[in-house]
Amino acid sequence: MQAKPLQQIFLYLRGTMATEQEFIDRIRAGYTFKGECYQLGCGMLDGKVVPEAIINIPYRTLNRHGLIAGATGTGKTKTLQVLAEGLSDASIPVLLLDIKGDLSGLGAAGAANEKITERYKLLNLEYKPSAYPVELLTLSNQEGVRLRATVSEFGPVLLSKILELNDTQAGFVAIIFKYCDDNKMPLLDLKDFIKVLQFISNEGKKELEKDYGKISTASTGTILRKAIELQQQGADGFFGEKSFEVDDLMRISDDGRGIISILRVPDLQDRPRMFSTFMLQMLAELYATNPEEGDLDKPKLILFIDEAHLIFRDANKPLLEQIETIIRLIRSKGIGIYFCTQNPTDIPPNVLAQLGLKIQHSLRAFTAADRKMIKQTAENYPETEFYKTEDLLTQLGIGEALVTALNEKGAPAPLVHCMMGSPKSRMDILSEAEIKSIVLKSKITGKYNEVIDSKSAYEMLTEKLEEAEQATVKEKEAKAEAKQSNAPAKKEKTIFDDPVVRSMTRTAGNTLVRSLLGALGLGGRSRKKSIF
Repeated sequence: MQAKPLQQIFLYLRGTMATEQEFIDRIRAGYTFKGECYQLGCGMLDGKVVPEAIINIPYRTLNRHGLIAGATGTGKTKTLQVLAEGLSDASIPVLLLDIKGDLSGLGAAGAANEKITERYKLLNLEYKPSAYPVELLTLSNQEGVRLRATVSEFGPVLLSKILELNDTQAGFVAIIFKYCDDNKMPLLDLKDFIKVLQFISNEGKKELEKDYGKISTASTGTILRKAIELQQQGADGFFGEKSFEVDDLMRISDDGRGIISILRVPDLQDRPRMFSTFMLQMLAELYATNPEEGDLDKPKLILFIDEAHLIFRDANKPLLEQIETIIRLIRSKGIGIYFCTQNPTDIPPNVLAQLGLKIQHSLRAFTAADRKMIKQTAENYPETEFYKTEDLLTQLGIGEALVTALNEKGAPAPLVHCMMGSPKSRMDILSEAEIKSIVLKSKITGKYNEVIDSKSAYEMLTEKLEEAEQATVKEKEAKAEAKQSNAPAKKEKTIFDDPVVRSMTRTAGNTLVRSLLGALGLGGRSRKKSIF
């Protein structure tokens, strides 16, 4: 029972007695690789930088995914920026999901100051300010290249997961897609899908039931409500044409560096379902369109997801399972995914277990729950004789982190306290004028920012209903005309049709008849003669 505490004491005492040379030898053995590498920084021992303990990250294993974690203000975003710069310099394209809107500075050169100069001196490195080739993307009306996808591209399975439908409702969504395919009605945007739902709930119900079976009004009502809810979260801006081609995320600039695509989505922080929708579709599209590559010398694309907890916060179980599956499989396509979040426990265990590179910045211990989380985090890292991990997690300085990576054989490298270099690009956002300039110079803005409203299910069903209404009106008019033609013919009016004339004629006729009858002795009763 005492073995584990005694072992921890031994390791702690061993750590305090470890020599600098032993530390250097261990780090060199663990972070020296055959292929091309990127120097993340240098190891630290007893709070001091050891320049000889170089921390390299092999490009070959970057498709094994990773985690960047730490409390607010500890340098997570700058670490993400540093990694993006190193990848771009190695001709590896990068996609950054910028939730807070503070990564656009990659498009401008940084500037040296006293702290940066001191840091690079400690690391025995040279600071070279540089602007990087960036592409600014957007899902809304912000400045940038618009990203869209059609409802058809999502497909019934993915759309059902996003709408949180049960098996019965998901089956009905599949019928809707089949009906639209059979009738050559494209489902491009969300209003197409909603229009079809409304149509088959009313005018088109008999038509659909004839070919596809009974339709539940309750199911259509539920699906319609959830589709409108998604629409209210801003999905109209995402669904539609022209669909973004993932090949445009994997471009190399004219100077040979990988283009850094920055998707600025600060307006999605309060719309987690919309964010999850986009992320899942993006991952699914990347997986579906890229061939199997295995472990390449360099990955084809690295995707960084800032504020990654937004993906998992309100995700239902089917959605989580879909994300886990794609993350597990997509690395064989030469694509790596890196999650940036405050707390490692924000990431589901099944996803966390698949992350090879871990960069852990400082954590805060304000409550008992915080301390429990820190202890759990420490237990997830390899044991080390050089540090007491649980204590060090709360003592790391800004721009410092505990790092462990995968070597070329897939085994974890030693846990090391690392001081990292600062970004060479601007550590602040671009001005509106600078953003507009980048967007205007983009080679793909014209390709995607043109508004396209092709004839699709909405317009086709609207025409169909209008034609049906016109046909109904014509049918009623025809029936009315037929009824009128079958009625008895009316006589033309003459002077004798006038009531006054008829009365006068009747009086004159009676007088004439009485006179004639009188002359013939056939008149009424005879009057007695007067005696006078």
